[in-house]
Amino acid sequence: SSIYMEACSSVVRALALQVRDPGSIPGRVKSWAIFNFVIHYINFAKCLVSFFLSRKPKTGILMLNMGGPETLDDVHDFLLRLFLDKDLIPLPAQSKLAPFIARRRTPKIQEQYHRIGGGSPIKMWTAVQGDGMVKLLDEYSPETAPHKFYIGFRYVHPLTEEAIEEMEKDGIERAVAFTQYPQYSCSTTGSSLNAIYRYYSGRRTAPKMKWSTIDRWPTHPLLIQCVADHVWQELDRFPAEKRADVVILFSAHSLPMSVVNRGDPYPQEVGATVQRVMETLNFCNPYRLVWQSKVGPLPWLGPSTDDTIKGLCERGKKNLLLVPIAFTSDHIETLHELDIEYAQILGNKCGVENIRRAESLNGNQLFIKALADLVNTHLKSAATSSKQLSLRCPLCVNPVCGETKAFFAKQNL
Repeated sequence: SSIYMEACSSVVRALALQVRDPGSIPGRVKSWAIFNFVIHYINFAKCLVSFFLSRKPKTGILMLNMGGPETLDDVHDFLLRLFLDKDLIPLPAQSKLAPFIARRRTPKIQEQYHRIGGGSPIKMWTAVQGDGMVKLLDEYSPETAPHKFYIGFRYVHPLTEEAIEEMEKDGIERAVAFTQYPQYSCSTTGSSLNAIYRYYSGRRTAPKMKWSTIDRWPTHPLLIQCVADHVWQELDRFPAEKRADVVILFSAHSLPMSVVNRGDPYPQEVGATVQRVMETLNFCNPYRLVWQSKVGPLPWLGPSTDDTIKGLCERGKKNLLLVPIAFTSDHIETLHELDIEYAQILGNKCGVENIRRAESLNGNQLFIKALADLVNTHLKSAATSSKQLSLRCPLCVNPVCGETKAFFAKQNL
């Protein structure tokens, strides 16, 4: 763009010269020659700009997440891939049981997506975040530029495997697997990283790219500040006389206790995020960490978000603020579960006075800056992963986890 501006400035200077001193460019022929020169100069500048803008990306950032169906027609395939994922939900006779569960649950889940506009906005928000992130990265780290973001979802297109293929075709030199889950769990980030390992092991080919991963970031200062800002903004919307009595409920996706008891670090990392946010808020209100989205009859992390709302209302605490603490973008669990099932339906049933939900991070510019800062710091560190990733859960039962950790540890940056 600076070359294009220089060309434009040259045109202005030439025109100004003619206006100021027509005699300085004598003769129609000479004027025509200068005019042609200026036109060619502009075209040359445009070509240079196009060249720089079309340079193949050097560093690819693969933004990992579970994804969500964009349309109602996508719901079945989303559920099928989800229930086939042994890293997320190990089932007996999984290849037969998963299609059965997906078919049964599709109508109910389609109705939920219908109520929030017909699809998940997670891909749209991920694209907004990724676009802002790489623009900042090109400024922060010109030596690793150009940067390009790729979206890699586990259960909807673009799938992680499809994104890797695109990165390979683009000739990416340095690839960063960047989890969009701030807190690590074997069933979320672990599953996405396993998908990368399986992509290469299934083809028995070595990566053309040098891989590393940002596998967790639960206490990044800008993440904490963003969440705290959104809590303050929502607290200000409560009646002034009720504000001090508001109970802040930090809600995260729950996990089966069988996973927790194997040593999954997720509960501790979510707790660390909550602690830092409350420190930033100077512990302005009472609060609790609660857990949502339990599936099935087996024990999961508690207390559950819905039971907590009921219990607090029974004890006279009827001003509640819900804060999604493990989700960085709006999707079904914020827009339907928190906003409709809990804030509207359950809230009315329990007789809450005021119940609100803090906005998700979505397109928050400070959050986008956080993403860029995370990648920039990671690229400069030359680390392939966090120290924590090298440690398997003490009671891990999934051999692929160990193979995935070894895959990233062996990357030669």
